[in-house]
Amino acid sequence: MTDRLPANDDGIARAAELLRDGGVVAFPTDTVYGVGVAASRADRIDALFALKRRPTDRRIPLLVASLGAAADAGWEADDRARELVERFWPGALTLVLASADGRETQAFRAPDHPVALSLIRAAGPIFTTSANVSDEPDTLGADDVLIAFATQQDALAAVVDGGHVPGGVPSTVVDLSVTPARVLRIGPVSPVQLAEVVALAP
Repeated sequence: MTDRLPANDDGIARAAELLRDGGVVAFPTDTVYGVGVAASRADRIDALFALKRRPTDRRIPLLVASLGAAADAGWEADDRARELVERFWPGALTLVLASADGRETQAFRAPDHPVALSLIRAAGPIFTTSANVSDEPDTLGADDVLIAFATQQDALAAVVDGGHVPGGVPSTVVDLSVTPARVLRIGPVSPVQLAEVVALAP
């Protein structure tokens, strides 16, 4: 049975506890509701794929509260990343960073939503994707999430009810694992705005 938790200190503390214990938790972001597992429990990513019925070849971004969390985990956060974060975080910009050995990449974003940021600060970075079955409509409220996963309530530990969220365009994605930086997806942050901060590949 999926717990419905209030978006207050007690609810966020309980959601963070569930995440640290390996639970899958849904919560509001600045666009849609997201669902995720704690980065500290990367062994539970398969449960996230199974809940969403998502193809395993689609990577899952990490939501963080700051760029420091990515750097502390061993990802390359250079001057370009710091300048973009200073300008656009928290907000609709996802940064793809390289691992220290250059062999892997990972996407990071800081959502502009107080509940999401509070949960991330309490639980640490969270592997997060949209809280819907793959290729089904986005969820914009806790009721939507509960309906979307009504047949999988044992797999979704909790949803933090932060009220209605606005929906909107997915974040802009910029790949900083290459030089010059490359725009992988155009979203709310335009290439013109990005080019004011970093050099972009044509």
